[in-house]
Amino acid sequence: MANTVIFRVAVTTLVSGTLLATAACSGTTDDTAQAPEPAMSAAPTTQSTPTPVVETAYTATSVRVVGANGQASYDVLVPQIEGGDPAVSDEFDESMRAALQDQIDGWPADRFTLESTDRSAVVHIGSRVVSGLLVTSWNADPPGAHPTPLVATVVIDADDAQPITLERLFPDLQAGLNRLSQESALLLPDTAAGPDFVREGIEPKSENFANWVATPAGMEIHFTDYQVGPHAIGLIDVTVPWNRLTDVAAPGLVGVVSS
Repeated sequence: MANTVIFRVAVTTLVSGTLLATAACSGTTDDTAQAPEPAMSAAPTTQSTPTPVVETAYTATSVRVVGANGQASYDVLVPQIEGGDPAVSDEFDESMRAALQDQIDGWPADRFTLESTDRSAVVHIGSRVVSGLLVTSWNADPPGAHPTPLVATVVIDADDAQPITLERLFPDLQAGLNRLSQESALLLPDTAAGPDFVREGIEPKSENFANWVATPAGMEIHFTDYQVGPHAIGLIDVTVPWNRLTDVAAPGLVGVVSS
């Protein structure tokens, strides 16, 4: 790039000199005097520097985790992401694996197995947020009456590569929980839980709303088995639109979770 600049200065000087000489000749009375041939200026050259390509896209993938610890035997596909900011993908991947480990460690009294379900997924990859859902099938060993689904969720802020918890989302946690309880009461009657849903399952407590993911449509809350109804109805979820939460959510996070 330095050579190009010097070259341009040299050409300018030459052209300027030619213009001065031409002006002097134009003023002479000698008809035989001829103006010198204009100097040919070389076309300026430019050098383009390739723009670095910054990878910002994330791709949903999964990892198979297989093992046993003497009490639990597990074979589970865990949602993961690749690409983008390594700090974000690392935090998401580690948090999803930690969620599985919590499920493995959460049953100290019984032998059991954990298997994958088709509900586990990287639910949403937004411009500023990544959300994941892990649903495993817990079964007693030897098997009991029926398997029990276990639910866990992960939400990562792609701006700072940190988890978004209920406490972080709602500066006044109790106000946020109260709103989630109210909105869930309005939405649950239209689900398989029906109007006779279990009211205790949506009391304004952190444990009742711990499992949620961020989507553009709203805060998608996943209830655990038996939380709002009998096992037979399956797992239930509701989505509370963000515009119903903006007055209780942290202003700086509204744009993140809704992206």
